[in-house]
Amino acid sequence: MATKQQNNSIAYAMIPFKLLTWPIGVWPLQVYNHFSLIRWIVATCCLSIIVILPIVELRLGCTDAEKNVDSIMMISCGLLAMLKTIWFRVYANNLTDNHNSAINDYLTIEDADKCVIMRRHAFVGRMLACFMICFSYVASAVFTLVSVLTDEGTATRNVTIEEATEDYPIPSRCTLEYIDMPSSMSKFVRFFEFIVLVLTSTSNHGTDALFLNITLHVCGQMKILKNDFSNFNVSKSEVRGRFVALIDRHNHLITMASELAETISFVLLMQFFVSSILLCIVGFQLILALKTHNIGMLAKSAMILCSFLSQLTAYSVVGDYLKSQMEEVGQSIYRSNWYDLPAIVTRNLVFIMMWDQLPIKFQAGNFIVVNLSTYMSILKTSVSYLSVLRVMVDA
Repeated sequence: MATKQQNNSIAYAMIPFKLLTWPIGVWPLQVYNHFSLIRWIVATCCLSIIVILPIVELRLGCTDAEKNVDSIMMISCGLLAMLKTIWFRVYANNLTDNHNSAINDYLTIEDADKCVIMRRHAFVGRMLACFMICFSYVASAVFTLVSVLTDEGTATRNVTIEEATEDYPIPSRCTLEYIDMPSSMSKFVRFFEFIVLVLTSTSNHGTDALFLNITLHVCGQMKILKNDFSNFNVSKSEVRGRFVALIDRHNHLITMASELAETISFVLLMQFFVSSILLCIVGFQLILALKTHNIGMLAKSAMILCSFLSQLTAYSVVGDYLKSQMEEVGQSIYRSNWYDLPAIVTRNLVFIMMWDQLPIKFQAGNFIVVNLSTYMSILKTSVSYLSVLRVMVDA
């Protein structure tokens, strides 16, 4: 039976992420029945709205450059959110294995120092989730607020009925006019699109938070394993059995990290590709907003930039942390009293150190390593292209 403290630790580490991902049908520990499938289908259909409406707007061609940029950004966010919900459902077994392993860790590990390490990594995961989710929700509110203020500003000016146009959080004015949507339903449409934006934020950043949290747990277990290797006591009995148990634990954590890397590979490729392009486009829009003193466009552009940068930063930092933790296992073994171990045990040390020469890494498409070096390269490239666009505007 699990103690109250163990149950509290599990709840602390997992409940916030369950609240985010259970409604959209991608919570790894849910019962995969018809009800979960219906939730996932409904969420995916709602996400398709944020992709279809901007595409129709671009096809109709009745919007200006600012709305076209907003449409491209919405399409990108919607596609990323749909990809993550679909991919996390396809690779549900990998995520389920990792979360079941995490629950088993909380139930079996009783050492106070190890519990502190696990709690610290869970706290970092919660803080990352809080920052990313709150920021994305604020961005959704900003988009809705800008559309409302734009309409109020249009109403206060002396414009004719033909010149007056509705503005919406998701670019959809031309589409709604094409299907003869009554103007009396504009408030309902605006509220519905706000809900879709919130759902997109949850599907995009919520799945990120779920994945990064379980990755941080694996990093915490690698840190505990390093301490176990460094402080291995050769004076106790059953030296071989205890050391083989640590080797098995190392192999288990490598398997868990490999499943996570497999799950996120294609998602990271699309995330980096889309983010790199949007950093240039939205950065250019931000420069134009500063030159024209367009407060609404300035607010939206700043929120978009910060949102995409937060995703890139989180994945790069956590990916770099995972790689470093796995590489340091071999160093911890070297710092231990390995020379006092029986010869039959020391033979296994070479294999462990060989594994650490090729640590598990997050890779975008299995060829771009996701770490701080890649993150800085993306930023430098985006800023370089942005500088060229700024010169064109000044010219």
